[in-house]
Order: sequence, then structure tokens, then C-alpha cells
Amino acid sequence: MKIQTPFTKMMNIDYPIIAAPMFLVSNVEMVTAVSNAGGIGTFPALNYRPIEKYIEALKEMKSKTKKPIGVNVIVNKSNTRANDDIKYALDAGVELFITSLGSPKDVIREAHKNGAKVICDVVNLEHAKKVQDLGADGVIAVGAGAGGHAGPISPIVLVSWLQKKLSIPVIAAGGIADGATMASMITLGASAVSVGTRFIACKEAKIDQAYKDAVVKATPEDIVMTTRLSGTPAAVIRTPYIDQMGLDLPWYLKILKDQKLTKKYIVPLIHFLGSKSLEQAATGPTWKTVWSAGQSVGLIEDILSCEDIILKLVREYEECLEKTPRLK
Repeated sequence: MKIQTPFTKMMNIDYPIIAAPMFLVSNVEMVTAVSNAGGIGTFPALNYRPIEKYIEALKEMKSKTKKPIGVNVIVNKSNTRANDDIKYALDAGVELFITSLGSPKDVIREAHKNGAKVICDVVNLEHAKKVQDLGADGVIAVGAGAGGHAGPISPIVLVSWLQKKLSIPVIAAGGIADGATMASMITLGASAVSVGTRFIACKEAKIDQAYKDAVVKATPEDIVMTTRLSGTPAAVIRTPYIDQMGLDLPWYLKILKDQKLTKKYIVPLIHFLGSKSLEQAATGPTWKTVWSAGQSVGLIEDILSCEDIILKLVREYEECLEKTPRLK
């Protein structure tokens, strides 16, 4: 049994479910388990450093699944590894690229030479049209409520808006953690759903247990937006450390970030300091707790295997559609 959409046909997968690439969380076991279960597992290239570890991880993933997998490549200037990230992924036979924070032009050109597909994170119509014109195979509509760098528009509106204005598949991201939220997005015309936060609370994630427990215990009201991590708003779980640190960049970094002459030096520095905070919190106990997550924490009540998460999403999706009131 399959759920067929333009995206599942394009990627030759059973279910329109992407396990979103999550900084410091996604790993070999998660990616391959999701792909083997009928969705498509993805991971950020920068989860594996130095580059040798990235090459090893790609080989391991390709040895553990014959199904498609995806890599997230940051395509702005702060990622000096971008060209290598693309090259080694293509060498390994990666079928899907997800781009964020910049122009996907180079990724699209190189991926299409190999028959790989490229989908791009977008938060508005302007950027979505630009990547469609560049030849992107789809967009991920990152709406309000998503983890990480969430957009400001309600996913209900963003998905409906983009799918009416674009000719390529629109994938919904933000607030999706069960079959009902998945059904709502597919009904709106989304070609797939990108699910992140639900997969933080999975057995295969090799993160600190406290991070998984925090996702299970948190409510949507515990998610706050902070610019301290990267200079752009990012969703995290509120903790005493977040309260102490504050949600905004210090005034002097704000000024330097907005100046033409200093921006190119300051933005990479903010990214570096923010990623260090996330790394410490995700991998071991620390009072400096910075846990990335979206508002769908409120829908997560247990820690399951990746396979069980996929099967539960599909089962609940079907149940939701059956229960939906219809005209009689």
C-alpha cells in the first residue's frame, strides 16, 4: 500500500514523508531507518566533520539502504564546504538535495547532471518563484511553528498560497508530528510533509536523553524564537539558560550585522557561536541548554523507533481521512 503524490512518484518512495535534516540530531541510523520504512531520510552535510567523516557516513548509508536518501546543503558563503558536500554526495549516489540559506543554482546544475532532485527551503512566494525559475524540483514551505529557522507565515496559508502559484511540488514543514497534521497538509495540496521535531524523540537519535525527554514533556508554549544562535529567528525550547541569555542579539552584534562593511565577518561568527551552543546541549549535560525544536512538541508523547514513527503517521493519516465528516 502506498500514498501516491507527485513527490512520491518523483522520488520513487511509498509515503510522502521526509525526515527533516536536523543539525546534530540526524544520523546514519535515522536516515536509513526512515528510508527503509518507506519515507525518505535526510541529514545536514555539516553534521559530519571533518569531510572524511561525511564521506564515510554517505558510504555507510548507501550500504544500509537501497532506497533514496537526502542531504541538506547550506548554500550561503558561511559554508566553505558546499562544493565538496555536493560532489561527495553525488559520488555516493544521493538522490535528493535540500538547500537552505542561499541560492541553490550550483546544486541544481550539478544534481541534475546526475539525475538527482533538488528541493529548497522557502518562507515566502518571492524566494519560491526564484528557485522554481532556477530549476528546483520542489520547495519546502517552512511555516510558523517549525523547528530551527521557521518562517513567519502560518503553514496552512503558506502551503495553500505556494501550491496555487507554483508549478512544482510544495512540501509542508512546521507543526507536523502526527497523522492528523499530515492529513491537513496533504489535503491542502502539499505533495509531502517534512517532519523534524517528531524524529528528535526517536530511539535511533544519539543525543542526550535530556533533549529527547524535553521534547516529550514540552508544550507549544515552551517554544520561543531567538536570534542569538544565527542572527535569524530560530525556534528552541525555553530553558533557564535561554531566559538568562535573552532572545535577541546583543546591540553591538546587531549594529555590526547590519553594516555593509562588517556584515560578512559578523554573520559567520554568530553562526559559529550559535552552533557551538547547540552542540554542547545536544551531546551532553550542560547548564547552557539550547535545544532546537518546533511547536509540534505538544503532539509528541513517546520515544519510538523511526520505523514506528513512519507507520504511526501513515496509520493515523488513514484514520483521520476516514473520520472526516462528509456531505451526505
